[in-house]
Amino acid sequence: MQFENLNISEPLQRALIKEGYSTPTPIQAQAIPHLLKGEDLMGIAQTGTGKTAAFVLPVLQRMAEEQKVAAPGVPRVLVLAPTRELAAQIDQSFGTYGQFLRFRHTAIYGGVNQGPQVSALSRGVDTLVATPGRLLDLMDQGYIKLNGVEFFVLDEADRMLDMGFANDVRKIVSKLPQKRHSLFFAATMSRQIGELAGRLLTHPVRIEVAPQATTVECVEQRIFFVDQNNKDVLLLGLLQQKNLKRVLVFTRTKRRADKVASMLSKNRIRANAIHGNKSQNQRTQALNSFKMGRLQVLVATDIAARGIDVEEISHVINYDMPNEAESYVHRIGRTARAGAAGTAYSFCAADERNFLREIEKLTRTKIEQMDHRYHSERAKNAVGSAAKPAPKRSRSVPRSFGPKSIHRSGPRKSHNPAVRR
Repeated sequence: MQFENLNISEPLQRALIKEGYSTPTPIQAQAIPHLLKGEDLMGIAQTGTGKTAAFVLPVLQRMAEEQKVAAPGVPRVLVLAPTRELAAQIDQSFGTYGQFLRFRHTAIYGGVNQGPQVSALSRGVDTLVATPGRLLDLMDQGYIKLNGVEFFVLDEADRMLDMGFANDVRKIVSKLPQKRHSLFFAATMSRQIGELAGRLLTHPVRIEVAPQATTVECVEQRIFFVDQNNKDVLLLGLLQQKNLKRVLVFTRTKRRADKVASMLSKNRIRANAIHGNKSQNQRTQALNSFKMGRLQVLVATDIAARGIDVEEISHVINYDMPNEAESYVHRIGRTARAGAAGTAYSFCAADERNFLREIEKLTRTKIEQMDHRYHSERAKNAVGSAAKPAPKRSRSVPRSFGPKSIHRSGPRKSHNPAVRR
């Protein structure tokens, strides 16, 4: 199937040809016909499947057909995204695919001065891409009204809930017109996601392009059992290999991201960190440097990485195992975009062993172990209290009885053949 078979309008087809796209991805092929007919849609799709174009193209086409003019501060299209990076990426997609149409678009998000955003809104925008916090803030100030929204898109709804935006989303939805076209996208399906979709959508078409919570099939996955104090040297050794050209490294905390990026820079590896404590300008600069190849490594936390859509990421490295199995799926999906090949390496210390077990259970995959000079049998065979992070020390506990003496457990040998290689 080609895009021309989907009844895409001539200006949009011209943009697709200019950008080098001719064949729709599965979610685009399935979603676009329903959306052009005005049906509500619930899409379950992993990152990297082309879901942004799946809703941007039909929304642009239907909006252009009606030829309305947006009033100042009253957008016709509202797209909610969980992070600044994703909001900026979606807004860029509207500009790319709609380059031969006459319409105005902008993105609003926190972390930057609201002045330019308010100016854009005052001139009138047809499509508005927003993060929940900044949208509510500008609504409270009277700069935005949602009574003219014809198309509402909630993107990455599962991550939106994970980040605690459920109440904000409900407030925003309560201000939308009852009569609207609603689209809902998530990478995974849960009871909470189903309940939210039920409140937002009317007789929706459901499209699922891959079994939920499965990893991208073309990502080559490998596990490295290693002690925490050897992760730096293991990472440095891997990055010296020629095939690791553009690498996204994940850590669990912002502080760890900074430490890893600093360590890499001191070892003459072009690296920077991106996380929530960085200003928007710092994040944008780091991301642009990564896209343009000036950085070999971008170190990120899960939340900051949402919306990173960089082509040709050769490797994802989980310096820290994620404490939520679903996050692993999101992380490794940053490589192998749009069907390309990619590799994901994960470092697993003893106190992360249970995280790995949950990931393998969720993905129904036994990740292949890599042999290396820093291999840790202790990490590989950890069970019980040794296989999960030690509890945080209570403030009432005397310093001399800190976690090293209370929570420390020695290496344990596992007799379970399932954890052997």
